[in-house]
Amino acid sequence: MILDETFQLVNDVKIPKIGFGTWQTPPDDAYRATKYALDNGYKHVDTAYVYGNETNVGQAINDASVDRNEIFVTTKVPAETDSYTQAMDNIDESLQRLGLAQVDLLLIHAPRPWSRIGEVREKDDEKNIQVWKALEDAYRDGKTRAIGVSNFNVDDLKNIIENGNVKPMVNQIKCYIGNLSTGTIEFCQNNSILVEGYSPLATGGILEDKRIQKIAEKYGKSIPQVAIRYLLEKDILPLPKSVHEKYISENAKVDFSITQEDMEELDRL
Repeated sequence: MILDETFQLVNDVKIPKIGFGTWQTPPDDAYRATKYALDNGYKHVDTAYVYGNETNVGQAINDASVDRNEIFVTTKVPAETDSYTQAMDNIDESLQRLGLAQVDLLLIHAPRPWSRIGEVREKDDEKNIQVWKALEDAYRDGKTRAIGVSNFNVDDLKNIIENGNVKPMVNQIKCYIGNLSTGTIEFCQNNSILVEGYSPLATGGILEDKRIQKIAEKYGKSIPQVAIRYLLEKDILPLPKSVHEKYISENAKVDFSITQEDMEELDRL
């Protein structure tokens, strides 16, 4: 069963192949949906400092019928954090909110504040190095089992690799059918950095695509199930999200394979 399968990070930590995302999920919904997901087989939960739901996710982890040791928990330091000290404070606050002594994966949420995404990179290089040093120390001190980044492009990654002591183990980026053409995925996979794909359904943007629907019908699956399986076929870890129990369950029913011919057809979309 796919929920029991794992990828292995470069430091040998095993990470469940599907994560349960909580982006844009209000606190009460985050508790209910996360607990349902964990009680029904999910073993990997993704949250962030800025989501505003870490406390509720942490409570769901505590209340779930699954032992904490079987749950992989990810959180993220805000993109706006610009110093070592602030990053360490963010990490400690996240742990406190989650009610955990340790998370399994800690990420820098983005290489620059969201208000400046797409702007000149160089002025954020030193900031990212300082925040990365905080993650390295959190890793050394046992506050997290693995560290990585999110929304980093190739140049942002090279800055960390060239100036840090520990190479990023994960890069979490937006990935969905029709949006895998950048060189970031290839760079990560060539450098033993696991790619996690958030918004695998393009935030709902592919749900009406008749070309994907035709392929989904061939396998007796839904468009979301094909979209999630598509990423898995490319060794990308998908992070689907939903607050609806029906879809939470269906998103995990992806124990099938897509033929090479159909993968190529999806690649062309």
